[in-house]
Amino acid sequence: MIGSRIVAVGHYQPAKVLTNEDLAGLVDTSDEWIRSRVGIRTRHIAGPDEPVDELAAHAAAKALAAAGLAPGDIDLVLVATSTAIDRSPNMAARVAARLGIPSPAVMDLNVVCAGFTHALATADHAVRAGGASRVLVIGADKMSDVADWTDRTSCVLVGDGAGAAVVEASEEVGIGPVLWGSVPEMGNAVRIEGTPARFAQEGQSVYRWATTQLPPIARKACERAGLEPEDLSAVVLHQANLRIIEPLAEKIGAVNAVVARDVAESGNTSAASIPLAFSKLVERGEISTGDPVLLFGFGGNLSYAGQVVRCP
Repeated sequence: MIGSRIVAVGHYQPAKVLTNEDLAGLVDTSDEWIRSRVGIRTRHIAGPDEPVDELAAHAAAKALAAAGLAPGDIDLVLVATSTAIDRSPNMAARVAARLGIPSPAVMDLNVVCAGFTHALATADHAVRAGGASRVLVIGADKMSDVADWTDRTSCVLVGDGAGAAVVEASEEVGIGPVLWGSVPEMGNAVRIEGTPARFAQEGQSVYRWATTQLPPIARKACERAGLEPEDLSAVVLHQANLRIIEPLAEKIGAVNAVVARDVAESGNTSAASIPLAFSKLVERGEISTGDPVLLFGFGGNLSYAGQVVRCP
């Protein structure tokens, strides 16, 4: 085996939907103000009895079912999240327990909004190095737990959810080389900190950085996969803000690609946003098996990670 591939994906969102009109009853905002600045119409919010690992387990179960695999077929579980309340057992261990996976290695990764693409690269490396045969890779966040519901500039952004992928060894390269890095001196631009922990960001700084610095980095991820941006069938960026996603996709040069815009329905779900949006594109048949898709996460820590994958 010379590579790894995604064989199936799945996603999950809580039933409760919070609209812009609902938010207007909580803070000084309006549907027009939110749509014009971030492009979000609705977001899903988990209840107090729906922890991060439950969201993650629902998405993972769907991915396993789509792959036609049993829990015992998985030997590594990776969960990307930045909203876990407890430190131990970690989310990966709790997901494994919920699903009945018998003896997997279990790890959480906290790279905030770029968490899933970091976790996917980690899964690819583990499989190619012979450390795992099948990996469950999950991005899950409950951003409503860390939102400041009195701050109209941040609370309108967030949503809850999870997305998952099953990765296994492949005779062909189905997950391209990762391009990852960070800008540590700008790490405070996106924060989840304090007691209790609260999400905050410097929106203009993030916007300028994402729309000016990230396009050449994303193009280099395509280069590493041996593709030009115009060869891409889809682009799935971190679903932060429609005003970031649309210009960034255009500057990458993916002129023939479907651009995921799930942020309009789901808000910013942090590590869940990329697998959630990707799974929906697959479910709706907007991309086909074998299509090249750029996954590119960015945000917290001013970290980024991206790779071209083949659609399952």
